[in-house]
Amino acid sequence: MTVATNLTSPNRPGAGGTRLPDLRGWALLVPTALLLGGFFVYPVVKLLALSLADSAGQVSLAQYARLFASPVYASVLWTTLQIAFWTTVVSLVAGYPVAYAIARAEPRSRARLMLWVLLPFWTSFLVRTFAWIVLLGRNGVVNDVLQRLGVTGAPLDLIYNLAGVLVGMVHALMPLAILTLVPVLEKINRDLERAASTLGARGGSTFWRVYFPLSFAGVAAAGLLVFISALGFFITPALLGSPKQTMVGQLIIQQIQDMMNWGFGGAISALLIAATIIIFFAYDRLVGMSTLAGGESARSGPGSRSTRFSKAVLSAAGRASDAAGSALRSAGLNRGPASIGWATRVLVLAFLAGPALFLVPVSFSTGSFIEWPPALFSTKWYAAIADSPQWLGAAARSFVIAGLSAALAVVIGTPAAFAMTRFELPGKSAVLALILAPLIVPRIVTAVGLFYLFAQLGLVGTTLGLVIGHAVLSVPYVTITVMAVLKHHDWRLEQAAATLGARRAATLRRVTLPLIGNGLIAAYLFAFVTSFDELTIALFVTGGLFGTLPKQMWDDALLKVSPTLAAVSVVLLLLITAFVIAAERLSRRRGE
Repeated sequence: MTVATNLTSPNRPGAGGTRLPDLRGWALLVPTALLLGGFFVYPVVKLLALSLADSAGQVSLAQYARLFASPVYASVLWTTLQIAFWTTVVSLVAGYPVAYAIARAEPRSRARLMLWVLLPFWTSFLVRTFAWIVLLGRNGVVNDVLQRLGVTGAPLDLIYNLAGVLVGMVHALMPLAILTLVPVLEKINRDLERAASTLGARGGSTFWRVYFPLSFAGVAAAGLLVFISALGFFITPALLGSPKQTMVGQLIIQQIQDMMNWGFGGAISALLIAATIIIFFAYDRLVGMSTLAGGESARSGPGSRSTRFSKAVLSAAGRASDAAGSALRSAGLNRGPASIGWATRVLVLAFLAGPALFLVPVSFSTGSFIEWPPALFSTKWYAAIADSPQWLGAAARSFVIAGLSAALAVVIGTPAAFAMTRFELPGKSAVLALILAPLIVPRIVTAVGLFYLFAQLGLVGTTLGLVIGHAVLSVPYVTITVMAVLKHHDWRLEQAAATLGARRAATLRRVTLPLIGNGLIAAYLFAFVTSFDELTIALFVTGGLFGTLPKQMWDDALLKVSPTLAAVSVVLLLLITAFVIAAERLSRRRGE
């Protein structure tokens, strides 16, 4: 029975009893190895090597002696880890109900919910941060509402502290958590919950003892991606925090851009990478790295201490949830739990969409600064964009670079996804670690390493340099997305085509690619958005010779925070929304 099942499993690579040769799998990984090896591993290693050399080029630990001689740098690292931890916790706790709703929604409702979740991605990261400054300022919208409602008698200090940093970082990274959770939650069989209910389990126990354990791999993967992404932040703490919230990324920027101290900048980067590797290693040991690509955790056996402890905690959580639900029903609130869940989702979506929607009226302000309430009504800021070759050139350049880098990432990442899902390769975990490394290494370290390499190759300030840099960051997203699709692909269809005489190229073109077309579109969109809003790479690789739209916004914001930034964000919001809706309709037609 086991042999028969294995041979007929629709998702088993090489179903039919033939083992696919490893050589073809390794060949599919060559483009990824060349891109990431040449433009990620080498520059990062080179940057770290600079920290081990003195001014004469001799091996020296002087930079590390300086790093550990002062408690300041250890304190900054500890602050960075704390901020990343709380950002991850809040993003998961608030994002899980939204991901749960999206996973259970009908296709049309799911598309609308995803539009709201993705809204922050389509608004410039920099402009969102400035929007929070206005929203949370002492004379901002939030304080004004609180005082009008009588909640507070005086303005609260909501920014230039830890609270302001967490608000900005959670707003930036919660969509990443939700997007990582949704594919995992969609795959959970709802019949299991019905079976638990049939056996007498109440709602709280069913969720905590059945549904949540099945989603834990997605929770862990989302948590790791958010945590690692938060480690490299520097814009949000610089604008929304105080000196007490200085993060490691800010120190690296200071050493490289302001002081041109590559050695010490490399030493600080090494400190950040070491902390990241330790965290990643612990994650791999506890959960398993395959969960990042949609796999299941296989680290804890059913009889292990961690599993028994987890079951006890989840049982307690289930009993507490059931007790709370009973208390609400006793108080006459029969739909209390459902109402609380609905209200939570609405509040989270309002939090995600708030800054973007706030920019719409601000963009029509007659004033010269981003303020609230805006003095309406004027379209002069839109006219200023239309009449500015600088803004138009930056926008056109961003679209071109995002389109090219996304296409390059899909061309390189898709074969890697095939290799990882269809072939039994030795050392597959190490290969997957290399592919996911640009997600794991803080982006600021990658940007500095690319800047050093491109300066030697003459690629600083070139479109090609930016396309390569953005593709390095996008390939992991593409690979993960396509791997998730291929895990549910029925490989027997390819075997049927081969049986009927189709060649491999024809089977790929006429069978495989059409079936996974929706996944490829999703991967392209993810890579496009990642590139389009990328500022860290642009700050270094452009070399000040030209600007992408995020770089132009950054430069403009440093000089004057005007409603022009809001107008640009609104235009981008409309354009990218139209782009995503068109892609969604195309995807729907392909699926019909």
